[in-house]
Amino acid sequence: MNMMKTYSFAYLLVAAIAFTGCTKNFDSINTNTNSPAETRPEYHLTEAITQTATAYQENGFARRPAAVGRYITLVRNNDYETFRWTAVDWNDIYQRSMVIKSMQQEATATGKGVYTALGKILLAFNISYLTDLYGDVPYSNALQSLENGNIKPSYDRQEDIYKSLLQQLKEANEQLKADGSGIDAAADVMYAGNALKWRRFANSLRLRLLLRCSKVYPQAFTDMQEIVSNPETFPIFTSNAESAEVTYLGVKKDDSWPGGPKNMIDNDFNKTKASKELVDILLQRNDPRLQVWVAPVSATTGATVDQNRYVGVPHALNNPADYNGGETHQSVFSGYFRKDNAAGLKASFMLYTEVCFILAEAAQTGKISVPAKTAESLYHDGIESSMDYYGVKAAAVTAGYYDLPLVKYNGTQQQLITQKWLAMLFRGAEGWFDFRRTGFPHFVAGPVAFQPAFPVRYAWPISEASVNSDHRNAAIAVFGADDINTKMWYLR
Repeated sequence: MNMMKTYSFAYLLVAAIAFTGCTKNFDSINTNTNSPAETRPEYHLTEAITQTATAYQENGFARRPAAVGRYITLVRNNDYETFRWTAVDWNDIYQRSMVIKSMQQEATATGKGVYTALGKILLAFNISYLTDLYGDVPYSNALQSLENGNIKPSYDRQEDIYKSLLQQLKEANEQLKADGSGIDAAADVMYAGNALKWRRFANSLRLRLLLRCSKVYPQAFTDMQEIVSNPETFPIFTSNAESAEVTYLGVKKDDSWPGGPKNMIDNDFNKTKASKELVDILLQRNDPRLQVWVAPVSATTGATVDQNRYVGVPHALNNPADYNGGETHQSVFSGYFRKDNAAGLKASFMLYTEVCFILAEAAQTGKISVPAKTAESLYHDGIESSMDYYGVKAAAVTAGYYDLPLVKYNGTQQQLITQKWLAMLFRGAEGWFDFRRTGFPHFVAGPVAFQPAFPVRYAWPISEASVNSDHRNAAIAVFGADDINTKMWYLR
């Protein structure tokens, strides 16, 4: 997400509506405002898919979620990992949601109901990420400035938002099952018009949300069991080929991997190091993904702490750039992440790998049973699919990876979540979300962190205190203090 925008929420709702009829980067086209061009839902579908996927991917690679999820260590400008967090804007998520809402309205007007179903899935993804980051947020009365002039929407409780999103995903699956025809294959840059794959995405996303709220939502495991017991009615991901991902074109900044030269992060790449947690966990397991993800240090001679070829940097140090004798003795991420477009570099909504680990964790608790599977086999499937994704499946077998003491299934949540954390590298905020939910892997704040506890949420945008103060104050009375340590509904 673009965390640097400072437009007010009220302004965004008006501006987003004004721009939803235009495709990004086409603002130089002259149009007759007295005779607006007819829009069609497929035009907005492409925009909604690509903007959501690339923003989610960038958020997980270069911003707070990557740092608090302990994948990266910043040796300069390291406020993210020292927990010196200021309020975070949410305009980009609402703007994408307005694009999706416009698509649904156009679908209704043109009789193309299939796009209404796709919109439910895409809105559920965006709004679930919003509430996962902030807790209680404007939802039921948001995005309505065009209909009724409401630019100061009230906040909804996260519990109510989750229940609504779960229902929306269920309805989307039902609609696409009844009639999934009519998706423009050229506009659908993720699944090329394949309604079955969209259904798999909807139901897999439902599994993610159900597990996330399972501690406080009694219906969660019952609903999960219904999904896995009825694959014809509720298909889910069954292979990497079905994952919800978008290939980067690598033509311009907006369609290139966030670490690549077109995004210019490459020019400042030395400030982003591989974290010590990540490198150490990979080294301890002789994990073949290490060589794919992490670059060896430039030199081992002169290292003051660690003379290994791969050296991660601890978090929240006084002088992180000096750790281990300086930056030539610290590992950056490999060239794999420094390209605009390469095999494996995709903007991901959700991976098949994640579904394997979700089901493994649920099965491990004994709350659900998966036909023809066990918690152990699902755990193994999750690891294997990740190895396959990164092209090291054969190498893992040759190295005897699955029989190593730290890898061989032992039935603990710690082992399972540690492997899931590895597999979720740079996938939005999933590593952070699982850590705050389970406490695994075990992370420490670091010697100069501003607090020993890890943040559990983003603070609401500063602009809300001025443009929507009444509803913000009402939300605080229900939710609690607007700071990074207030636990949201499903964490309490």
